[in-house]
Amino acid sequence: MTSGGIKMGMTPPRPGAFIRIKVLEELGLSVSAAARILGVRRATLSDLLNGNASLSPEMAMRVEKAFGLSMDLLLRMQAWHDATQMRARADEIDVRRHKPA
Repeated sequence: MTSGGIKMGMTPPRPGAFIRIKVLEELGLSVSAAARILGVRRATLSDLLNGNASLSPEMAMRVEKAFGLSMDLLLRMQAWHDATQMRARADEIDVRRHKPA
């Protein structure tokens, strides 16, 4: 089922994939070049882009300052992704609702 072009129930993309497409690919930048622009290690940026690390608020600010992508949008994308991942694992967390006396 779809709604407004978004497949319901799908796992949202990580912000790193969005940054790879909207920044690196559109601007023709290598990971090394983008890392230099952002002032971070190549490995740090590579981990983010490849889904091996989450987007930190500091990295989101660096991307906003360097490339104009909204820090707020990127952090919302990360929160949406994290929440979706946690909902998929909800059965693994054994906590019952508290019922006040």
